[in-house]
Amino acid sequence: MVLRSLSLILLLLAPLGRATADDFISEVPLGLDWVRVPDGNPQTAAKVALGRRLFFDPQLSRDKSISCASCHDPEQGWSLSTPVAKGVDGRTGERNPLSIINTGLQHSLFWDGRAKTLEEQALEPIQNRVEMDMDLRELEKRLAADPAYVVQFQESFAGDVTAERVTQAIAAFERTLLAAETPYDLFRNGRATAMDDQMSRGSGVFFSRANCGDCHIAKVLTDHQFHDTGIGASPQKIRTPMLRDLERTAPYMHDGSLTTLRDVVDYYDRGGNRRDGLDVRMRPLGLSKSEKEDLLYFLEAGLRSRNYPGRETDAGMASATNSP
Repeated sequence: MVLRSLSLILLLLAPLGRATADDFISEVPLGLDWVRVPDGNPQTAAKVALGRRLFFDPQLSRDKSISCASCHDPEQGWSLSTPVAKGVDGRTGERNPLSIINTGLQHSLFWDGRAKTLEEQALEPIQNRVEMDMDLRELEKRLAADPAYVVQFQESFAGDVTAERVTQAIAAFERTLLAAETPYDLFRNGRATAMDDQMSRGSGVFFSRANCGDCHIAKVLTDHQFHDTGIGASPQKIRTPMLRDLERTAPYMHDGSLTTLRDVVDYYDRGGNRRDGLDVRMRPLGLSKSEKEDLLYFLEAGLRSRNYPGRETDAGMASATNSP
């Protein structure tokens, strides 16, 4: 009996200690999977607060003009309302900034999947010449000169400012940016009346006639794979994005070339731009006008989250807890 009680106490105390490889953020909106937390970067409130400050701080760029939020603006769906972003000295990027909402659920990062973790992803734009163009040694020196940052790094890591810890804090913050509980999520979780008739018809088009569900799979709305959909000047395989809250993240596609969701629907309806390497699932759909309207309504209203994180969101602030 004593041994059993001790085991129960240890189980209850486990979330308060260091995270393990099997730790997750389990307090997520309805419709999402738990967010995995890597062994080397346990989730704490202090670290998330530090990551939030770093995310919005232009000191992370060489000329102190660009922050992470410059390309991932909370007021623009944590993305950008222009086709591409501008970095230091007005340098122009090549791709539309992805929304970072629910990005902790992705299996790879960037449109081409070249980063496998949020920690790895956060490091690249800081150093990228076209984006923040910041030398990491200079970054460490700059932040270490700020007494408030010194205190926050001690509270979060029990150590000094390092570039690695900068990216770990930013990644911890980004894992809290979660949104779901859409009418579609509610319907999938048993609320039969969550979607109205037009949403239901649009969902039917999405998963049948339009074949959207072939790549935007049911729950997560992505297959985590890469496809050439005919966008851009040359063949290239691009990661399938998640689709919730699409109204907030225009323009669309990896180059920002499609201005509205209606443009996106029309593009897929005609089968995209024909070329070598085009994904075999890209073909003319022949959707009727009413089918297009129903599909658009589902993409907009049916996939609209009940609550959406803003600049000062506290969503996901709880420490990680172990999976059962």
